[in-house]
Amino acid sequence: MSVGAAVRRVADRASAVARLEVELATLELRKKAAQLGIGIGLGLAAAVLGLLMFAFLLATIAAALATFLATWLALLIMTAALGCGAAILGVIALGLIKRGTPPVPEQAIHEARLTKERLRR
Repeated sequence: MSVGAAVRRVADRASAVARLEVELATLELRKKAAQLGIGIGLGLAAAVLGLLMFAFLLATIAAALATFLATWLALLIMTAALGCGAAILGVIALGLIKRGTPPVPEQAIHEARLTKERLRR
């Protein structure tokens, strides 16, 4: 095998490795963007439930002031249920947002560094 052919083979393989690393980075960024999007969506849902909780709390106070019968107790139970839902969604949203940030293709960067080190040897 001639030197020119060997150089072409090395260049072709290096090009293939670079393409694969770009593909890995793209896949990793898509995954992180999806997690970030879902986390933001759940965070917004938690905010809406929190707003509803506040509305039901106000309705509970109004009902409690108007009468001390079962109506206010039902509204208070609903307020607590909405608060629990908001808390659960908020915790899930935070977890997903933390897993999706920063949106950097860490695996692809690591692989590129390893490839660069191997090619230098």
